[in-house]
Amino acid sequence: MTTSLSRIPRMRDAGRFQAPSEARDPRPLPERPLETEYRPRHPLDLRRTVLAQRHGAGDPTMTVSGSVIWRASRTPAGVATLAIRETHPGVVRGAAWGPGREWALAQLPALCGADDDPTGFDASRHPLIADAHRRNPGLRLSRTDLVFDALASAIFEQKVTGMQAFGAWRRVVTWCGERAPGPTPQPMFAPPTIDGWQHVPSWVWHRAGLEPPQSKTVVRAARLGDALVRAVLAAEDGEAVDRVLVSQPGIGPWTSAETRIRALGDADAVSVGDFHLAHHVGYALAGERTDDDGMLRLLAAWPGHRQRVIRLIGASGVIEPRRAPRLHPEDHRDR
Repeated sequence: MTTSLSRIPRMRDAGRFQAPSEARDPRPLPERPLETEYRPRHPLDLRRTVLAQRHGAGDPTMTVSGSVIWRASRTPAGVATLAIRETHPGVVRGAAWGPGREWALAQLPALCGADDDPTGFDASRHPLIADAHRRNPGLRLSRTDLVFDALASAIFEQKVTGMQAFGAWRRVVTWCGERAPGPTPQPMFAPPTIDGWQHVPSWVWHRAGLEPPQSKTVVRAARLGDALVRAVLAAEDGEAVDRVLVSQPGIGPWTSAETRIRALGDADAVSVGDFHLAHHVGYALAGERTDDDGMLRLLAAWPGHRQRVIRLIGASGVIEPRRAPRLHPEDHRDR
């Protein structure tokens, strides 16, 4: 732990960082945060690395205010709010509030990609990947080690548009989660406990806009609770994680891969079954859209680093041109 954290609000000036709607916030003024400084041994694009964990611009668990990234999470030690900022190139400062603050600060390096190992990655196998890698040396794969939160959010995103999934996540977490501690720039919320996910009322799922197959899958997974989380963390590799997760009803390869990417920073996970991903990968690497099998053949040139290649494609800005109007999602909440 270190001394002051520049520009991250302290108790004495917390009021300046409160939105007008927070004037009647019943929480006590935040205590002085715990603080730390992280100096990565590698180039780090902090925003591109950490904000990969965000679930849409309105995510109640993560927001950006100026140069500070705010994250609310439910750690094994309790709820925590983490505020992080790059004060100088190669210097990341973090402050944390709440009962889980020590855990959140200890996890900061992993959140910033410290556990991401690019050994064996050869960007030169494709000119677009080589160029993207050269232009984005600080792109790292982040991990949270919060398996159930990652699994629940991935289930939300099954078989619906991103806009619908992010909206449902925002509503359920805001309504059923726990208010984040600390002087957050706007009201933020940590996800429910595993037990809390089991007891989300049926009308909440409906009003949030999440379909019954997804809500039932979240509840079934929550019934397994910590046993499922322990099995995932004990798995020796990505394939073993897949075997644990896809053995559960309603969880397939796509959901497992998304969980591995977010919770474990799995550099080789590929979200097979994604509506757009194969098309984008095919267009970037071969100049034409392809299917899942074709995508896997193209990515086979980078064993162990397929997710890294996908992230670099995203960072390159090369994307397949839109061929049709955007899908207009149906809203069944008033039915």
